[in-house]
Amino acid sequence: MTAPKGITRRRLLGTAGGAGAAGLAAGGLAGYRRPGDAEKPLTTVGATAVPFHGRHQAGITTPLQACGHLAAFDLRPGAGRAAAAALLRRWSAAAEAMAAGRPPAGDDQVARDAGPSSLTVTFGFGRSFFGKTGLAGRMPDALVEMPPFSADALDPARGGGDLWVQVGADDPLVAVHALRMLEKGAAGTAEVRWMMSGFGRARGATGRPMTIRNLMGQLDGTGNPDPSDPGFDRAVFVADAEGPHAWMNGGSYAVVRRIRMLLDAWERLPAAWQERVIGRRKSDGAPLSGGTEETPVDLAAFGPDGALAIAGDAHVRVAAPASNGGATMLRRSFSYHDGRRPDGAPDAGLLFVAWQADPTAGFIQVQRKLDGADGLTRFLRHESSAIFAVPGGARPDGYVGQALLEA
Repeated sequence: MTAPKGITRRRLLGTAGGAGAAGLAAGGLAGYRRPGDAEKPLTTVGATAVPFHGRHQAGITTPLQACGHLAAFDLRPGAGRAAAAALLRRWSAAAEAMAAGRPPAGDDQVARDAGPSSLTVTFGFGRSFFGKTGLAGRMPDALVEMPPFSADALDPARGGGDLWVQVGADDPLVAVHALRMLEKGAAGTAEVRWMMSGFGRARGATGRPMTIRNLMGQLDGTGNPDPSDPGFDRAVFVADAEGPHAWMNGGSYAVVRRIRMLLDAWERLPAAWQERVIGRRKSDGAPLSGGTEETPVDLAAFGPDGALAIAGDAHVRVAAPASNGGATMLRRSFSYHDGRRPDGAPDAGLLFVAWQADPTAGFIQVQRKLDGADGLTRFLRHESSAIFAVPGGARPDGYVGQALLEA
């Protein structure tokens, strides 16, 4: 492809300064979707409930909601295993009630008339949780420290944490109310370390489920694995943990990254160059190797000019499972926009959440390949990072994490 007059390829791809680690992993905003499904009528949005109990926690394979909140909590000094167990019991009871559209204990009636609105609340544990609760011997080997990447610009105050909560709902009032109830329920046991808020697409915005566009204007989520795919459960959920780690069976690992998009630099690129950086057409998400959005990417295809149809540093090539030993993860992320930065640039991007049975074989393997090799890296900044062990779902008479905390 020829660069626009007066603009060199070096200048185009170096506009953002040549720093920042990639990690959108060929998508990430839309969660999974089922092509061809009809969109639910708007009148059902508020009344739709997602069961809290089950083998897996809700909020992992649940279709992405219209708004979401991510929060990490640190245990207060002196709050050990018994206090943590009591907190998870309170949190699980509150989440179960709100997911069913019932008021939780201590309800402030903020969302009294809203209905459940597909509310999901998902809980996880950080590495620091295990030492503070005397459970160091039960910390799973897969819950590793995130390795450094060359272009990370991480803020430690917005990463890590003992406990993690993910809240999603199709009504902003329901989501904020749920987060507030959890925060109140933690009083005396844990305090907020960081919070981040994001958004998806409003239900009913399209006539059928469609891949969402991210803030760069690209269809984001194409090629995400679907629960009906062979091998999905093996890639996303833990199934064979034994001994002191058996409490993770039915669970997953969440990698959480706040990824700021350098939108001013990105928007200066002509659309054709944006497509080259991604490896897909901006209009419909089809790979530059041809076909439609759902057509598998052909990494061996050549264009009419004899060059690779999908460039060697295109995001979809570098992030593809075929380029990463088959590494697979479920990306289920929210966009965010927090106004302007001191330099006047948009403080906006992606609250990236990736689910996998093993972070080392999932996100970390892919990010190592992306780091420095992905053309999209120049337009991203990873500003926070965390990994959490997310246990399986709770029994109807139990709470999330019970198998760990009461063993």
